[in-house]
Amino acid sequence: MKQGRAHSLSNNNSNPKNVLLIDADEAFGRVLQPLLGQGYQLLQESSGTSAIAAFETLTIDAILLNLDIPDQEESSRVLQSATNRDLPLPVIAYSWDASRQKALNAFKEHAFDTLTQPLDVQQLRFALDRACRRGGLARELAEARRLLGSSRVEGLLGSSKAMDRVCDVTRKVAEVFTTVLVTGESGTGKGLVAQAIHRMSPRAPKPFVAFSVCSFPDSLIEDELFGHEKGAFTGAGQARRGRFEEANGGTIFIDEIGDLALPLQAKLLRALQERTVERLGSNVPRPLDVRVICATNRNLEKMVEEGSFRQDLYFRISVVKIQMPSLSERKEDIPLLAEHFLRSFAKIHGKAARMLTPGFLSALSRYSWPGNVRELQNVIERSVVLANGHEYLGVADLPEELRGLMVVTDDVPAGSFHEAVQGFKKELVRAALRVHSGNRLRAAAELGISRCYLHRLLNQFNLAEEERAPEEPEEMDDDEPMLREFEMPKPELRRPSAGMA
Repeated sequence: MKQGRAHSLSNNNSNPKNVLLIDADEAFGRVLQPLLGQGYQLLQESSGTSAIAAFETLTIDAILLNLDIPDQEESSRVLQSATNRDLPLPVIAYSWDASRQKALNAFKEHAFDTLTQPLDVQQLRFALDRACRRGGLARELAEARRLLGSSRVEGLLGSSKAMDRVCDVTRKVAEVFTTVLVTGESGTGKGLVAQAIHRMSPRAPKPFVAFSVCSFPDSLIEDELFGHEKGAFTGAGQARRGRFEEANGGTIFIDEIGDLALPLQAKLLRALQERTVERLGSNVPRPLDVRVICATNRNLEKMVEEGSFRQDLYFRISVVKIQMPSLSERKEDIPLLAEHFLRSFAKIHGKAARMLTPGFLSALSRYSWPGNVRELQNVIERSVVLANGHEYLGVADLPEELRGLMVVTDDVPAGSFHEAVQGFKKELVRAALRVHSGNRLRAAAELGISRCYLHRLLNQFNLAEEERAPEEPEEMDDDEPMLREFEMPKPELRRPSAGMA
């Protein structure tokens, strides 16, 4: 493998992006490295075969591919190998082809971008910046998914210890036939746990029937659960099955069980004990094979002590208990959940939003989330729907009430308000620069401040050297050197080569 000289304009950047150049002309690589600057480490391969071996074994952030080769199938193989991996690599292809036919073919094979020679340094840097940023985000997402592990339960997102415990019990209880009680605050995902248990159980091919006690008045609940015979009451023109019969062979999920009236609790207990139901207007028991999962956001133990919930029913429904953590108890899961909701709602609503900025995520992490995951889901959907067509969701896209509360936190020690604010500013600046690969102009725009103010903050927090940016395409002078000064001869004028030309 031929490696271009790792030229840096400064020694401050200890973590440059690795760019694989696939071009047979070593002189081209030597010229290109210093023009790209300190933000990039250029590695060069002369053939597609050696290049494929390189990016399968090395950490590569982006690929520069010369399309002007005698064997077009070789460039096609490189594109396919780079883009069809579990973690695709962004490929920027370049060519002398003025007709752009080669570029069109490269796009069809999922090239990230295409450029026409002679190459413009500003344009090339901008393309590389976008490609490396996209690749970095893809790696972060892949790592988050890896942390979920193969043992994750489908539908239950999170890598926190609290969710690990939930998933562990969910997997175990799915394999056996027993009643389950899922507890937790509203919006924590109790229904998702019930669905996961059913989905992983031998009953998965059979019906999953959900019923919420709070959705019906007490006078209708018995009919909804157990059904009625024709003529059982005025208006009962025909017999109807209840939810238990609909779930026969499968699972019934009774939500908000703590709100069930005492007389109905007795009837439910009888159905669970005898595994039969009697429709209204009939005294004929109908045998059932139904798994029962209940959920509540109330303290049933306390209700039993107060006499508002039957103790025998409580013991019957709580053979296994699963406690769902509140979102405030697993804030480390917020970025993963937010990214999942972002992708889902961007697709549903046809929006361009693809990424969450550090400021946006910081605001989410500082909020108390009384509505838990459901509230987070609603906030992300609102932000996606009302975003102004840009690719990033920032603090400005959050609901006003959330922006107003974002700096309110219970864990700031007394007397340290100024230090807390300064620390928060420092982390916002550092995170914005990291997301924009050190580009101060874009970081300032993301933070909603001027570039001059950003410079003052960098100096104030001693970040000027730590976060020294690579050369920024937006601020290059009109006389910035361009690769056209080092134009390579057109393919037909090059000396024939067995490798890539």
